[in-house]
Amino acid sequence: MVHWGFIGCGDVTEKKSGPAFQKVEGSDVVAVMSRRLDKAKDYALRHGVKKWYDDADKLIHDPEVTAVYVATPPSSHAEYAIKAMKAGKPVYVEKPLASSWLEGQKIVQVAEETHVPCFVAYYRRTLPYFLRVKKLIDEGTLGKISSVQIRFALPPSQNDFRPDTLPWRVKKEIAGGGYFYDLAPHQFDLLDFILGPISEAQGFTTNIAGLYEVEDAVSGIFRFSNGILGSGMWTFSAPENFRCDEILFVGTKATLTCSTFDFSPIVLENGEKVEQFSEPKPENIQFYLIESIINFLNGKGTEPVSNCYSAIRTNWVMDTILKKI
Repeated sequence: MVHWGFIGCGDVTEKKSGPAFQKVEGSDVVAVMSRRLDKAKDYALRHGVKKWYDDADKLIHDPEVTAVYVATPPSSHAEYAIKAMKAGKPVYVEKPLASSWLEGQKIVQVAEETHVPCFVAYYRRTLPYFLRVKKLIDEGTLGKISSVQIRFALPPSQNDFRPDTLPWRVKKEIAGGGYFYDLAPHQFDLLDFILGPISEAQGFTTNIAGLYEVEDAVSGIFRFSNGILGSGMWTFSAPENFRCDEILFVGTKATLTCSTFDFSPIVLENGEKVEQFSEPKPENIQFYLIESIINFLNGKGTEPVSNCYSAIRTNWVMDTILKKI
């Protein structure tokens, strides 16, 4: 039985992840922590968790807690993940692994030293939608892949226009960058899963709207270890009500288009032949990855598909594009 303690109990734990820890057989949640004790208590009472803390160290060293979920903003991932592993407790970290590649390297080093598992919430690796994309590519339906292109655009949120209360996702000291650092990790990790590691990357950034200090537009090019070429364009100052969420795989026989966040139908085009595929997603979107982690920790099933060793590669790609390293 895995007894979880949550460090952080914000929005992501309400539906995307939190309920899965209590739904999967062989798992429960015994403690939660927030810097605001009233927030931790409120979450605990609403979700049937018997303990709440405002001190992460007390949660980590609670003898009843046997594994830790770090659900805080990226700037504190390394601190809490390292403390949990040094306490001998497996850890599940929200993505990205850390707010920088260098911080992520510290997590990887401690995982290697302690041999304590460190998993990362790149749950798209387990969703039927993306497994369908990977299967079509692995089966050779597209022929040999020559390139992949990411196109992503969002308008600013209402909160972006409030300089005194900007979201933490556009504060570099907390998030590691802007919305690119929050959203693009899912895309890069997904491509790593489907096509293999990226070995080279370059990028350019700018700030068009001037709503905050970090970048609001990013352009990147990259090469995979197997020679496939990639490019991406991300903008977070698009016109109101405009949204673009597209990944295009180009092969010698066909093309495939999918989304990252919208789960729009997968489109396979081969000449005049067009096929579409739709796949369901779980109520709690992290469910399948969390289930695989719990089963593994309980001695059942294979090793989960997302850990700090795969996740650090995504931090490297992002930091290289943003010229942070």
